[in-house]
Amino acid sequence: QVDLVESGGGSVQAGGSLRLSCAASAYQYKPTYMGWFRLNPGEEREAVAVIRLLNSAASYADSVEGRFTISQDTATTTVYLEMDSLKPEDSALYYCAASNHGYITNPLFRPAYRYWGQGTQVTVSS
Repeated sequence: QVDLVESGGGSVQAGGSLRLSCAASAYQYKPTYMGWFRLNPGEEREAVAVIRLLNSAASYADSVEGRFTISQDTATTTVYLEMDSLKPEDSALYYCAASNHGYITNPLFRPAYRYWGQGTQVTVSS
């Protein structure tokens, strides 16, 4: 079992920045991958960015590549998502996710993630 606690959402104007945090509490095994997915009403939850905790290898959705940066604090099993140059289309409910899989061929594959946070809202106004 892995519990995820998110923080850092909010409202910002287009071009601004926000930083999301996700702290994991694992009762037995630490997660191997953590990342962020987002959801808008009527749409499917889509991957934003994920990181493999073993080596900090990061994967990004094309829509955020170059604008978002995912990082980790290994001491606290916390993952951060730095979001720069935000656009109105980045507005969504952002969920932190974690997986215990040893290796994920496509780290952006949503079904690979078993544990989910409650979500934090990001709103970008034009």
